[in-house]
Amino acid sequence: MASPLVAQQRVPFYLALLVSLHIFIIIASNYLVQLPINVFGLHSTWGAFSFPFIFLATDLTVRLIGKTAARRVIGRAMIPALIASYFVSVLFHEGRFNNFAALGTFNTFVFRIALASFAAYVLGQLMDVQVFDRIRRNTTRWWLAPAASAIVGQALDTITFFAVAFWHSSNPFMAAHWQEIATVDYATKLTVSLLLFVPMYGVVLNAIVRALRRRELAMA
Repeated sequence: MASPLVAQQRVPFYLALLVSLHIFIIIASNYLVQLPINVFGLHSTWGAFSFPFIFLATDLTVRLIGKTAARRVIGRAMIPALIASYFVSVLFHEGRFNNFAALGTFNTFVFRIALASFAAYVLGQLMDVQVFDRIRRNTTRWWLAPAASAIVGQALDTITFFAVAFWHSSNPFMAAHWQEIATVDYATKLTVSLLLFVPMYGVVLNAIVRALRRRELAMA
């Protein structure tokens, strides 16, 4: 059974760092999801390439400081991320800067995106934590837990986000194409995760473990 690797006295530092990272990724993804792209002739958004970073961060959190700490990160990040996402998305609606005067009018379309991101983040990340922790405790294959949690967590995250944000949306394009975009978005995120972020998880984890061991030896 794998146990947390970080000493308890270092947990507050890592929690603060991870909360900040989660908020940054959510804000960036909420902005990028407004920018459509074509992937092999299918509709998707640039957010499909940024949001998998948050699953990498969550999986490393579970492995390094435990499931409870990972849930604490989610709890601390979700409200600030919701508020910041709304303001940033209003200011940069449709990929352009709209001046601070735009904040004077409540933007329902952008708020739906922020609210959808909030719901998807909470549900997807809690699922990711549960699946990752359950599998990593019962296998010696380092890649299996991040791969399985990506498949399940990102499926829940994607369907929640696009259904809440764009079902009967005021944006005709997104209202008509959100199911196609969600499918392509999930396929893209999953491909990126399995081909890039799962190997990256192994590389980063090994680097952190080596750094922690050197630190322990230096302090001995």
